Amino acid sequence: MAEKRRVHDLRCYARFAMSREYIARDPRTGRPINVGGGRKKSKRSDVKEGPWMAIPQQAVIPLATGEIDTYRVAWKEKDFHMGRIDGIMALSVLSGVLAHKGHSILLDSLVHDDIEVRIAGLSALPSVAETCPDELFDHLSVLLDDKDASVRMAASECLKRVAPIFPSATESTLSFELRHETRARRDAAFGGLGDLCQTWPEVACDHLDELLQEENLELRRKAAGLLRRVLAKGGAAAWDLIGWALDDVDVETRRQASKCLVPLAHREQRIATILAERAILDADSKVMLSAIKCIEVLDTDNGRARDLVLTGCAHKNPSVRLACVMILPRLMGDEILRNHCNALLREETDERIISELKQMSFDAQVEGTEAQKNAFLAPSPKVPQIDREIAESQGQTVGLEDLEPPNKPDEKPRHG
Repeated sequence: MAEKRRVHDLRCYARFAMSREYIARDPRTGRPINVGGGRKKSKRSDVKEGPWMAIPQQAVIPLATGEIDTYRVAWKEKDFHMGRIDGIMALSVLSGVLAHKGHSILLDSLVHDDIEVRIAGLSALPSVAETCPDELFDHLSVLLDDKDASVRMAASECLKRVAPIFPSATESTLSFELRHETRARRDAAFGGLGDLCQTWPEVACDHLDELLQEENLELRRKAAGLLRRVLAKGGAAAWDLIGWALDDVDVETRRQASKCLVPLAHREQRIATILAERAILDADSKVMLSAIKCIEVLDTDNGRARDLVLTGCAHKNPSVRLACVMILPRLMGDEILRNHCNALLREETDERIISELKQMSFDAQVEGTEAQKNAFLAPSPKVPQIDREIAESQGQTVGLEDLEPPNKPDEKPRHG
């Protein structure tokens, strides 16, 4: 199946249509080593707010290690007494030399016997990893299978936060979690993959590519549902994925992929035309209608799109025929449109389409009522009086010239 998906004209076009520059990345973090001025930076992890953020940096490490039992802080006009758990969570706000010391404390927290300590360490991991990522992701992969359910849940949430920022470091872990038998873990992993589509679309496309080849229907459907997120920046790889999903045997997967056609038509008309040609022949009506909506957006001056509309007027599905018929006025002049509609009327059986074709083929100038015919013979608008006076002052006449009055009976005709 995978081989069949890859053999189509979309990939042939993509090879010539787009070339992407190579960007060297840190193999551990996935971040560019040299970031160009026009490239958008990856987003930072979302730091959860809490009273522990008010702990001064010099007090964080003593509190996290247990050297001091409590520390009083003011947070949002209230006083709080912070303990060790709060100190571990506050490791995420450390900077400079203290951040490196906090990294060692965090490693100890992630292997601590106390469940609450491990959970607090997972909460601080995303922010600490931005400064010192060493070994943290190895511990994360272990905690995903922790014996305690609350720790496993916290680890899944942590993976969801770090996957969009550290794609290389979490690649294998994310890939495993996306296919995990526990739904909650799969959902969290797909949440991270959804954010990864925005920060690192190239990496996300690799994950989606593998998921679209899975036998599991749920995985293919979820992957197809994320295709729109990589459409803007995924480039040729994203176009390939849409094409493969449109060839899937599962109708829901094809429906999800067909939702990308209209946005794609606004960006890449030639690619959208190629995919719409395939989707309009689909057996599912929703996929076909998505293809029609795509065609409505396409530039109808393009010969391939025009041929697609004309062919769709003879489609076996009435909804497709009707949608294509409604586009005809954009393609043809009045006279050609009437002739084409009359030709379609000879074969059409659907009452609604027949009604539309009759309206388009109706020529009021020839077949209309007397009032409609006279509308084409309406006189020119009256010339304003001031324009007449200006013209006459210059010796010009407006409208028909006045005829000479007839001779009176007792007058002799005048001769020149």
